[in-house]
Amino acid sequence: MQWTDQIRQVKIVLVVAAVIIAIASLFISQYLVRDLSIEERHKMEVWAEAMRSFSNADENTDLNLVLKVINENNTIPVIVMDKNGEATTFRNIDVGGETYADSLRNASYIGRQLLLSGQSIKIYLDDEGKGDYINVCYDDSVMIKRLSSWPYIQLGIVMVFVVIAIFALMTSKRAEQNKVWVGLSKETAHQLGTPISSLMAWTEILKESYPDDELLPEMDKDVKRLQLIADRFSKIGSLPETVPCSLTEVMDHVVDYMNRRTSQKVEMVRDFPPNDIIVRANASLFEWVIENLCKNAVDAMEGAGTITLHLEESDDKAIVEVSDTGKGIRKKDIRNVFTPGFTTKKRGWGLGLSLAKRIVEEYHQGRIFVKSSELGKGTTFRIELNV
Repeated sequence: MQWTDQIRQVKIVLVVAAVIIAIASLFISQYLVRDLSIEERHKMEVWAEAMRSFSNADENTDLNLVLKVINENNTIPVIVMDKNGEATTFRNIDVGGETYADSLRNASYIGRQLLLSGQSIKIYLDDEGKGDYINVCYDDSVMIKRLSSWPYIQLGIVMVFVVIAIFALMTSKRAEQNKVWVGLSKETAHQLGTPISSLMAWTEILKESYPDDELLPEMDKDVKRLQLIADRFSKIGSLPETVPCSLTEVMDHVVDYMNRRTSQKVEMVRDFPPNDIIVRANASLFEWVIENLCKNAVDAMEGAGTITLHLEESDDKAIVEVSDTGKGIRKKDIRNVFTPGFTTKKRGWGLGLSLAKRIVEEYHQGRIFVKSSELGKGTTFRIELNV
């Protein structure tokens, strides 16, 4: 539970940091774009004045300064339009066209769009501000366009970085969990081996000394149960072998085991089809999965209720459902039920369902999930296996 909360907090921090960086970049870029746009408009006003001076020039006018101003504009796209809306010249803009006449027609169309967007300066050719005039239409320079798009590019880069960071974090934690699983499983199987062997020997001695004792068969069952648990742990530590097996038999074994280990207040209901369903599985490990689901169901029902085991075959898949009439799972907890360490019980390690998920999905290439859950009514877990 604590580790899950830490991972969630790290994700939230990374996302918040990315959003803050993107918003800050967007505001800064907008301020820069606004200032550059104002500066470019001032430049175009000077350039438009130079065009007016050039249009009204006579033999006594010194054109050196005028031509210098006109020729120094190498970045701002500009189209000069007459009062009829036709382009007379253009600069720093690719308008296309095979001939100059075609280019002017294309420039006229672009210039009208700039006029409609308000990116133009009207210049009267006479000193009185009446009569003939031209419209100097201009577009944003390449620098402004790049600066305007930069925050979105940066946002994309930051989001990619966040996704990679989260993926790396989850992969690292998953690899660490796998090492812990394997190490813990092997060590548990190793530690159980010696006492189990000793118990088996003592059981055989007791059978010889007290052949008619009614308790010895039950002791023998418990020793074999311990041996089965040790065998399961040893298989978790390595890739287990899967063979064709009957799901009906597996489920029957679980029901028989649970009936012996639970009170009479817990009813185990079998809902199996008449025909047998055969899948490739490791029967011992898959029984462990169903047992874990049933034990969790007993805890959720607080020792009284009904557990229904449903089995069917549909669309080349074997479907196993374990339903209970317990207290249910809160919606916000459903996505975390398979997370190692997550538990809603006062006592428990939160490893049962994560172990079940590992067995189903990694060892059997199946799928396990919460099909439905309602507070106060119960929960249904669903397992899908390929037939």
